[in-house]
Amino acid sequence: DSFGASETGAAGARADDGTAISSPRFTVGADTTVLSDDGRVCAVGEVGKLARSGNIPLGYYKDPEKTAATFRTFDGQRWVIPGDFAQIEPDGQITLLGRGSVCINSGGEKIYPEEVEAALKQHPAVFDATVVGTPNQRWGEQVTALVQLREGTAATTDEIVAFSRTLVADYKSPKAVLFVDQIVRTPVGKADYQWAKAEALRLLA
Repeated sequence: DSFGASETGAAGARADDGTAISSPRFTVGADTTVLSDDGRVCAVGEVGKLARSGNIPLGYYKDPEKTAATFRTFDGQRWVIPGDFAQIEPDGQITLLGRGSVCINSGGEKIYPEEVEAALKQHPAVFDATVVGTPNQRWGEQVTALVQLREGTAATTDEIVAFSRTLVADYKSPKAVLFVDQIVRTPVGKADYQWAKAEALRLLA
C-alpha cells in the first residue's frame, strides 16, 4: 500500500512477512523519523509526529503562518511535519497512528481512528469504514464505527468487533458498529469525519 501527503510525497507500507497490517509502517532513515514538539528524535514507543527532510517543498503558497508551523528547522536540518502522529517500534519501523484532530479519548486512552479503520477494512465483508468518538457516560467517549458492507455480503456487529480485536487492542475496538448504505468521503477521498460524527449521533439517538 502507498501512503503520503502533499507536503512529503508518497511512501510505501507493507508487512515483510506478508501478513496484514492495521497501520501504515515506514523505516526510520536519515530523512524520515518521529520528532517531539521541540525537535528531539522520539524514543522507541514514544508518540511524536512523523517528520521528513530532504527533497521537500519551500512552503505553502501565500500562507507564511501555516508554512512556519509545518516546515521547521532543528539543528540546521529542515523538516516537514504535516501533523500525523507516529511512534518508532523496537524493530526500527515507524507506525503511523493518525491525526491528532480526530483522536478519540476513551477512558484516558488515546485512540487514532485511522488505525481502527484500517483494521476494519481488512474484514472480507467490509467495503469501507469510518471511526469516530461518540459520548459515553462511563468512558467519556466511545469508539463508534460506521461500516459499509460489500454488496452481497453480510456481517453482524459481534463478528466485526471480534475481527477487529485480532488486529487492535480491545480498548481500541468499536463499542458500537453502525451499518450504513454508503460511507461519505471528501472530494479527494479522505474520511469525512464531520459527516461521520453527525451520522453516528443520529443513528445512536
